[in-house]
Parts: sequence; structure tokens; C-alpha cells
Amino acid sequence: MDQITSTMNALMANFQDQQLAFVLVIAVTVFVFSLGLSFVFMGATNPIRRRLDHFFDEDEVVNEELDGRVSVTVKSMLGNVSHWVMPKADEDVSAITQKLSYAGHRSPSATQTFYGIKALLTIALPLCVLVASRWLPEQTSFELMCYGLGAAALGLTLPSYVLDKMVQKQMTKLRRGFPDALDLLVVCVESGLGLAAAIQRVADELMVSHPELAMELALVNAEMRAGVERSRALKNLADRTGLADIRGLVSLLVQTMRFGTGVADALRVYSEEFRDKRMQSAEEQAALIGTKLIFPLVLCLFPSFFIVAIGPAVIRLVSVFSQMDAG
Repeated sequence: MDQITSTMNALMANFQDQQLAFVLVIAVTVFVFSLGLSFVFMGATNPIRRRLDHFFDEDEVVNEELDGRVSVTVKSMLGNVSHWVMPKADEDVSAITQKLSYAGHRSPSATQTFYGIKALLTIALPLCVLVASRWLPEQTSFELMCYGLGAAALGLTLPSYVLDKMVQKQMTKLRRGFPDALDLLVVCVESGLGLAAAIQRVADELMVSHPELAMELALVNAEMRAGVERSRALKNLADRTGLADIRGLVSLLVQTMRFGTGVADALRVYSEEFRDKRMQSAEEQAALIGTKLIFPLVLCLFPSFFIVAIGPAVIRLVSVFSQMDAG
């Protein structure tokens, strides 16, 4: 041990060697930390792990009970003040309820929770400005009042903005999973499965890759099993998601069941039309690239190009003219 210590002291006698050793230790530490984070991230996003956790999670029941207790507490708290924060117009309430449904929040108290959060932020943010005013002695009362009004406006508009972003994100996830679901549905129906069995099979297959769309399809099958008519269950799917592609598929299936035509043939035709529609949409987006590139080219690329190409000539001309003036 003494020999190892003396050897390390001899090696570390130079200051540059100490710096190099310190850099190596930091590099190894960062590498090990990054490697551990990558393993954690890969384990969290692994579809096999997600499926195993879905089937073998022992704490799932406990978590559901805790979520239920918290939900009941929130409902009881919001129920007393809901008539103060909820709008009086039914159109506003129905519009927010529809947006919440598109975003995936369909509990009975979702609308009350949304307006409660909006009212809480509208009151809490100006109070935060008021509390922070003691550390801003140079600000006048008028400026603090303007800041408070701005904070109240932010608290009033921020929940609506976040809700719109959540709706866009949910629709994007459903739109990405819809082509796979349509192809699987065509294959299942053509293989001899009924519509309900095909929807359930597609929902089971998409549970890992597209869980949002799988839950929607599973809910359709659950409504059918509960006694709801197929057409009504499919229309509920279109109303819940608000996606134009799903609404077109639902309209096709409803007409097929009404007139008694073959579901497999109708799905095959709709799948081909949907592929053509996606191809046309891709071609339209590709055609817009040239127009969208005008602003980056004019604002970013062309100035740099002119500086590199014409800059030396301009500098040369300036030097020549300065010499002529001096002469």
C-alpha cells in the first residue's frame, strides 16, 4: 500500500499530470452518469417492459385507490365553488367540455377542474406579484398594478392555451396511429373476424405502439358489449376524438351496416382512398417547401453569401478610394 501511495505521489508531482488526472476523473464520472441515464431511459421506453409493467404491476390497485381518493377530494372541494367559477352560458361550457374530451380528459369533474384552475391562477399570480413587490422597491404603484393585471390576464389565458396544445398533441398521436389501425382492421375483417372482434384485436395490438388510439377502440368495444348499438358506439368514437379521418371511417362503417354491404370491401376501398389522401397531403407539403425556404434564404443565407462573395471586393474598393483621397 505504501508503495502504491509513493508511486501515485511520484506520478502526480507535476501540476500538468494532476490536471490531466482531474480531467480524466471528471470524464469517467460524466460517462458513467450518462450511461446510467441512458439505461434508465431505455428501460422506461422499452415496449416489452411497458407491456410487462401493464400486466404485472402489483401497486396498480393501490395507485388507483389513491387516485380515486384524490379525485373525490378535488370534486368535493370544487363542488362548493363551481357555481362561482363556471360560466353561465351553456355554449361556453359545452365547447370546453368538447375540447377536454378531445384532449383525453372525460371525467364528470373535468370541466369544473379546468375552470377552477383558471380561477386559481387568475387570483394566485397577482398575489405572487404583490408578494414580490417588497423586493422591488424601485417600482411604482402604477407599474405594480400593471404587472398584477398582466399576471391576472396570463392566469386567465394560460389554461386555455395549454388545453389547445394538449388537444393538438392528442390528435397528432391519434393521427399517427390511425393508418396502422386501419390496415390491421382491414386484415382482421378480411380474415373472417366480425367488426367487434376486429376492433378488439386491433386495440390489443396497438396497446404498446399507440396506446391512445388503442384505448379509444377498446372503449368502443366496451360500449358494444354493454348494449350500445354499433352505430351509436362508432359515432361516440368520432365525437370523442374529433379527428376527421376517424369521422370518415365511422361514417363509412355506419353506412355499410345500414345498407348491408360488405364491411371488408368498404374498408379496403377506404384504405386505398386514405393512402391516396395521405400521398396528396405529402405532395402538398413538399410543394410548400420552396415557398417556406424563401424567408430563411433571404434573412440568413443570402446576407452571409454576399458578405463572403462581395465583402473582399468592397474592402479593396474602400482601400483604393482612401488611397486616392490621400494622394
